[in-house]
Amino acid sequence: MEVALEDNSLMDKVLPPDEQEIDVELEAKEKKYLRGEGANLETLKDKKLKTQLASREKLYGKSAKAAAKIEKWLLPASAGYLETDGLEKTWRVKQTDIAKEVDILSSRNQYDIVLPDFGPYKLDFTASGRHMLAGGRKGHLALVDMMSMNLIKEIQVRETVRDVAFLHNDQFFAAAQKKYSYIYARDGTELHCLKERGPVARLRFLKNHFLLASVNKIGQLHYQDVTYGDMVASIRTGKGRTDVMEVNPYNGVVALGHSGGTVTMWKPTSQAPLVQMQCHPGPVSSLAFHPNGHLMATSGKERKLKIWDLRKFEEVLGDSSGDYSRYMSHSMVKGYQIEKVMFRPYEDVLGIGHSMGWSSVLIPGSGEPNFDSWVANPFETTKQRREKEVHLLLDKLPPETIMLDPSKIGAMRPSRRKERLTRGEIEAEKEVAVEAAKGVELKKKTKGRNKPSKRTKKKKELVENAKRTFPEQENSAAGKKRRIGEDAAAELPACLKRFARKN
Repeated sequence: MEVALEDNSLMDKVLPPDEQEIDVELEAKEKKYLRGEGANLETLKDKKLKTQLASREKLYGKSAKAAAKIEKWLLPASAGYLETDGLEKTWRVKQTDIAKEVDILSSRNQYDIVLPDFGPYKLDFTASGRHMLAGGRKGHLALVDMMSMNLIKEIQVRETVRDVAFLHNDQFFAAAQKKYSYIYARDGTELHCLKERGPVARLRFLKNHFLLASVNKIGQLHYQDVTYGDMVASIRTGKGRTDVMEVNPYNGVVALGHSGGTVTMWKPTSQAPLVQMQCHPGPVSSLAFHPNGHLMATSGKERKLKIWDLRKFEEVLGDSSGDYSRYMSHSMVKGYQIEKVMFRPYEDVLGIGHSMGWSSVLIPGSGEPNFDSWVANPFETTKQRREKEVHLLLDKLPPETIMLDPSKIGAMRPSRRKERLTRGEIEAEKEVAVEAAKGVELKKKTKGRNKPSKRTKKKKELVENAKRTFPEQENSAAGKKRRIGEDAAAELPACLKRFARKN
């Protein structure tokens, strides 16, 4: 009977082959999230410490298992990559070679739209990567659905367009035109004309704060709240005209690149820059931020690229810290002048706006493979979009929350009041100051001015000056009584003040 029970328990432990493979895969993923080797609890003699460490290790194991399951079931897609054989270089692989190996849907993302009469073009994508906005310098605005490759709307504004930007979703977009900036609806209807900004050079939208940031030709930085239309801030940068502007997605700080090689960072509640970095010897041509907000890439007119760590404001990759290698390269048609390059979110696609239209190329590994439907959903319905818009308005952050370190929000502000020193500490500092005054060597002066009496008098003055910096501690009760008497005397009429008690 006992043998039969043992056999039954062994049968219960044996899993089907599919589940065994899943368990092996989960164990491999779990090792990736563990925090190194566990503590050796057998060598510990303290029972309390041993219990605490055991519970902590158990908690670490549970969190690693949960992270492995999330990666297995909720993050099924893996990032793309480009693998070469032997001595072959990845940057030698051409787009025609990639098109032969990818699926049909991915190959549709390789195209060239030739519009030579309206370029050069600026591009912008929605947060989900579903829609693209193209703005030609000669007034052409086009809204495109990138999944179906259908043209939603195109309009001709009949004047210069310097930049375009989506607002919080694909229903609204802004265009920086010749004299003013305009906000349009998805169907091409003009909604607002923003006259306070003047001729705008660059536009960016802060989605968490619902602020439309712009910099004009004379270097003025403007922040406008698009929910109620008021101008939140107007800042004179004092650096002249700039054509380089980006927003840090981590903290909402706006970075501007200037002709002197400096990069300045701004927030709407300050008229002075938060940070001013000298990044290049010549003009800054472009800059970009990592999605986590801790790294910044800059390039200059001297054709050099640098990577900066914004936590320490130090260069981590560039001329002084090493070399960087090319991953991929793409040769444009001769005569095409590139105006804007931008990666499409959640896709291995790079959009290129140039003087003859715009192009799209495949860059394996450039996109995030798994999207969060609560953050950006490429397949959202009309009902989901409306509900999300309401939630975004309810969760809107005030401009005061824009700062270099947003983790300080909700933390306790350190007290600015100086701690009062005790009587003993004051006396000790006083003695040190008196000894230092006594040890001062006086200059030897001319005859008649170097008498011992004058030297002694001078030393006494130095000691008295040192003591004067430490006022005497008066008795608290006596001081309080004296202050009450002074207040009462001040309230008396002028004819009775001569009878007030004098302390």
